[in-house]
Amino acid sequence: MKRYFLLLLVFVSCLGFSQNNNADKEELYKNYREDQFYASITYNLLNNKPNKVSQSGFSSGFHLGFIRDMPINKRRNFAIGLGLGISTNSYNQNLSILETNNDITYSIIDESEVNVSKNKFTTYLVELPFEIRWRTSTATDYNFWRIYTGFKVGYLLYNSTKFKSDAGNLNLSNLDDFNKIQYGLTLSAGYGTWNFHVYYGLNSIFDDSTKLNSKAIDMKFFKIGLMFYIL
Repeated sequence: MKRYFLLLLVFVSCLGFSQNNNADKEELYKNYREDQFYASITYNLLNNKPNKVSQSGFSSGFHLGFIRDMPINKRRNFAIGLGLGISTNSYNQNLSILETNNDITYSIIDESEVNVSKNKFTTYLVELPFEIRWRTSTATDYNFWRIYTGFKVGYLLYNSTKFKSDAGNLNLSNLDDFNKIQYGLTLSAGYGTWNFHVYYGLNSIFDDSTKLNSKAIDMKFFKIGLMFYIL
């Protein structure tokens, strides 16, 4: 009789453990979210450049932020992400941005006339990314495929230019010619830690009144690089 009682006790204990374990798993999946923080480094290109405008050197971008992951299906591998981040971007090129008689002038640098060691502009933005997210992850699997695509809006907090040459140096900041709002399409895709990232700007860097040789400078941002996600 004692033997049957012990077997029944073991059975009940195992059943209780199994139920608790399943409850823990359900709770884990119930609260499961993915990829809350992000960090990215990009190589920055200028799209739709005016004639004779070219880039030189390495133009870089650094991006950090937080995205609230909001799963929309039971498996929680399909989600919407909405976040907040900061971004700094530099662009080395041969378009000089100079101040003459309190006016900002734009021209193509003639390297046969002046030796320029540095010519770049830099932007600093606060950004609002929106993503539609698909992944093959589970609550316990940290290596998985992901494809996140979306839209990003940035507000320009600060801009600066640096010009260094044999003829002299000039630094400018907070020029009104830069568009305050920047927006574009984003795509991040990859497996595990390594993810390819691209940003395609949809609007111009400069406002419509900014001109080069009487034509509006309609350049746009194009960034490619690596994206790293952290829970």
